[in-house]
Amino acid sequence: MTEINMDRGINPGINPARTIDTDTDTDTDTDVEVGLGSAWTALGGDPALVPRVSTVGRHGALPSRLPVRGMARACVGVCALAAAEWGARRAGLPVVPGVLVDDGAVATAFHSERLLRVDGREPVTFAPLSRFWRTADGWVRTHANYPRHRERLLGALGLTADASADTVAAVLAERRAAEVEETVYAAGGLAVALRTPGEWAAHEQGRAVAAHPLVGRERLDDAPVRPLVPLEQAGGGPLLPAAGLRVLDLTRVIAGPVSTRTLGLLGADVLRIDSPDAPELPDLYADTSFGKRSAVLDLRAPGGRRAFEELLADADVVVTGYRPGALDRYGLSPEQLADRRPGVVVAQLSAWGGYGPWGVRRGFDSLVQVATGIAVTEGSAQDPGALPAQALDHGTGYLLAAAVLRSLTEQSREGGSRVLRLALARTATWLTDGSLRDGTGCAGAAYEGPDPWLAETDSVLGRLRHALPPARFTDGPADWTRSPGRWGGDPAGWAR
Repeated sequence: MTEINMDRGINPGINPARTIDTDTDTDTDTDVEVGLGSAWTALGGDPALVPRVSTVGRHGALPSRLPVRGMARACVGVCALAAAEWGARRAGLPVVPGVLVDDGAVATAFHSERLLRVDGREPVTFAPLSRFWRTADGWVRTHANYPRHRERLLGALGLTADASADTVAAVLAERRAAEVEETVYAAGGLAVALRTPGEWAAHEQGRAVAAHPLVGRERLDDAPVRPLVPLEQAGGGPLLPAAGLRVLDLTRVIAGPVSTRTLGLLGADVLRIDSPDAPELPDLYADTSFGKRSAVLDLRAPGGRRAFEELLADADVVVTGYRPGALDRYGLSPEQLADRRPGVVVAQLSAWGGYGPWGVRRGFDSLVQVATGIAVTEGSAQDPGALPAQALDHGTGYLLAAAVLRSLTEQSREGGSRVLRLALARTATWLTDGSLRDGTGCAGAAYEGPDPWLAETDSVLGRLRHALPPARFTDGPADWTRSPGRWGGDPAGWAR
């Protein structure tokens, strides 16, 4: 195989390390490289590849007080760069393909669950009890999109299942935010008290999160190097770096599914596995299931366990998105998986990280924003705000996909089973620690809306309008070739 040349240019038409201002072509190299470089370093990437990435700046994309646009650019950029690097290695290319990150495509993709249309219908997003509430001493935010979480929230507050939002508001107004947080979590529900950035920094969980790397990377064993399967572009089609890769997707909601949706775009055979008694929210499933198949398995039953073991025997990657330790009782800890499938890459995603006093807690993007001080920064302690998108979810999803692809590149030289650990709260720390820039020095054309980065396709779910993938590299795929099927509608087996 030809070794990758790190010294040559990218390809005609792409100027390395340059932000392309759509009006004035203002060069803002530093803005591009600060976030991208730190993320690429966290992934173990070669700094010589960072100049392969160029950016089209669009004023007004993802507006916020925090550098969300810079974070989003970096996450998508390293994902595309990791895909280009792995694809070049497999295809024997002399040069890693160039990467182009467009603020418009990124902003659109970071709103994908909101922009989805099914036969013209707008998606159902947050449920009525998923919101901010005033308490006796401040604010609390709850998450009750799933029926079980709604039931636990109401039970913790001593309310009946048919309680109205007004009733919930009256109960919470008489309680302290910290008390609500602890009471609801103890009942298995989800609620987080509003904190300032300083309060989170002083909190035991905040300190634990800040002490860990943005991307946790660990080699578990000395599994031998697997033969590198050459990659060919059939009939002049797109370069698919993950072609032939088999990915078990045990994730839900946004971040994990975004990562596996991206691996599906890149050619992987992605099989999402869910419990038969825990269906995903229909619109969220539709948005994040492009490029995948979906099956149900009951891991509590012997038959489900046997079927999973058959899948694991041929899997290259396992991605999990449940709270730390939740899958261990099924033999699905990274160490257990590597024992049974040497050479596997296990990618773990959680809300708070698998450490500290909140290490085993459930969580979602909206709650992490509230706990870490983001909601105060974007609004105030008296009137909390939010990021312009579920940016922690989407950003961490692209980082997770990048980590998987970089691990595959490293494995192809060094072998070894790998475990990767990312957390929404750690991504939040990166967003708020002052190390990122937002690229506001680029005064390019305004982001005037998502239309140029939306597409429509037919599916068994109906006519779908969806956001196009933002992770682009030369000769890479521009859209998914597989639209979402029905939840749980596929056999629990690999494609043949």
